[in-house]
Amino acid sequence: MAEYILVRKEREGKQPAPVMCSRQLASVEFPYLSYPILEQTGIVEHCFTTRLGGVSRGIYESLNLSFTRGDDRMAVEENFRRVSGMLGCRYDNFVLSDQTHTTNVRRVGKEDAGKGITRERGYADVDGLITDEPGLVLSTFYADCVPLYFVDIKRRAIGLSHSGWRGTAGRMGRATLEAMRREFGTQPQDVICAIGPSICQDCYEVSQDVADEFIHEFCGHEAEILIDKGNGKYQLDLWRANEIVLLETGIKQEHLSVTDVCTCCNPKLLFSHRASRGKRGNLGAFLSLKEKE
Repeated sequence: MAEYILVRKEREGKQPAPVMCSRQLASVEFPYLSYPILEQTGIVEHCFTTRLGGVSRGIYESLNLSFTRGDDRMAVEENFRRVSGMLGCRYDNFVLSDQTHTTNVRRVGKEDAGKGITRERGYADVDGLITDEPGLVLSTFYADCVPLYFVDIKRRAIGLSHSGWRGTAGRMGRATLEAMRREFGTQPQDVICAIGPSICQDCYEVSQDVADEFIHEFCGHEAEILIDKGNGKYQLDLWRANEIVLLETGIKQEHLSVTDVCTCCNPKLLFSHRASRGKRGNLGAFLSLKEKE
């Protein structure tokens, strides 16, 4: 595997996660990020993509997974084929979110296979996806916002959600777990979770109005998630805020892996909206259940 320089943010008492991995696809090396805590469940395939290993060009170089940012559609389709090759899944088994910074979570099944990539979605404003159907690949997209992975090891159900600052303030992690409880009977103590690569507190400056939402929603935790820089500017820790949400919802600390990888600190490896000033493609988070053996 080639050497990839991954800048990590040290977090006291936390093991480095995710880890860099790579698979050979024909003549192409495909690097990706993986969470050992999810791998160890033995019941899922997952990854978080880098911007490497694809065919897109220019500001989208090279593994852009967005059909809506101006990239050539054929290039994006080829990029998805490479992801499917890495995951060992069918190209038409992806199910794509329709992210608009909501806390809406949708249950998807076999009838949804291919939606957003080979077929029209038929749904809108969906930032979280859940399923108990093996083989279906839940798919959400990023360039600084927070991916949330959920694996219910008891009921064999999964969830994958996009949580930007609006989703985090709205407690997207709780919304996803509540949807899984409603649909599958999921109990938080049975769920393995990962908070994925996203922008770190050092890189994420927000205005007073955003800070006020977090001060209200995370009363008592302000010092853990906000640093007041003066002049109405704050540094916001989305990693810690999502960790608080998940722990308060009942996820066990030992079942939760929190990223130490910042998208903005790694612009050569990961797409970042802030680092590129909006000139970028999208990374992808993917999660699917394995068939029972």
